[in-house]
Amino acid sequence: MALPASMRHIATRGAGGPEVMELAEAPLPVPGPDELLIEVHAAGVNRPDIQQRRGAYPPPPGASPILGLEVAGIVACVGEAVTGWSPGDRVCALTNGGGYAEYVAVPAAQCLPPPTSYDHLRAAALPETYFTVWANLFERGRLRAGETALIHGGSSGIGTTAIQLAKAFGARVFATAGSAEKCAACLRLGADLAINYRAEDFVEAVARATERRGVDVVLDMVGGDYIPRNIRCLALEGRLVQIAFLQGSKVAEFDMLPVMTRRLTLTGSTMRPRTTAEKGAIAAALREKVWPLLEAGRCAPLIHATFPLAEAAAAHALMETSAHIGKIMLKVR
Repeated sequence: MALPASMRHIATRGAGGPEVMELAEAPLPVPGPDELLIEVHAAGVNRPDIQQRRGAYPPPPGASPILGLEVAGIVACVGEAVTGWSPGDRVCALTNGGGYAEYVAVPAAQCLPPPTSYDHLRAAALPETYFTVWANLFERGRLRAGETALIHGGSSGIGTTAIQLAKAFGARVFATAGSAEKCAACLRLGADLAINYRAEDFVEAVARATERRGVDVVLDMVGGDYIPRNIRCLALEGRLVQIAFLQGSKVAEFDMLPVMTRRLTLTGSTMRPRTTAEKGAIAAALREKVWPLLEAGRCAPLIHATFPLAEAAAAHALMETSAHIGKIMLKVR
């Protein structure tokens, strides 16, 4: 396909609030030998984008400084070492940055064909949350059928994905959320128990629901004083998986004795610094184990709101209110 000389993208005037974001023009990125150049039709908005805009989450070396970690669209051209992809193919991708733009270069290993019934918008809502949930809940957290998981932030993009996947793979699921409306949404998605953390102590709610046994896995993005409370929720051989610190505090004081006596595992990870090979392995696992569930309609992204690319600042402002249930998306074309 014929490529334009330049593209629209969202630039930031230094670190700050949503008001630092503006529409700008730039040359198209040049794909490397192992990359696809994607004509972006839709992009997802995620919490790491907020942190990067604030100056708290810089892109890794070599990554695009443009915001945006997930996209869907059409393959515009392929690098000389790429196999299995051709110009014109539909694609969704976990990017290393650069998603808030009309074109982005992405390692081919991090790209997946969208489910057949998905349009670009729904396809773009998949990569960041599905890569993150698979890598953390199922690989690091080792969640298995018959076990019980506690998902914090159940109404977020990560939470809505984690609830559905955990249920699809045979787990019992508890979720926390901050309102009756959000708890109801978690239940509709399949959660067995939804706990309004503003009205009830989730530690006590978990103890009652499990007859004081506890849960096998906790997926947490809050941090701070949630960490010792999460440890209290864990059953024998339980696993706490930390993926973010929305509370702001990365430091917590807790008693190590339960960790030893109940043989607990405390772990966590971030996605963006991983190598292309590591992200490619997650993509392959998703294609084998999760994509069939998407094709069958057993799970799906929940989209709360969609904004045109030029209104990316409004999308960020909405995310910062935490009023959304599910994903916030940008329509690029």
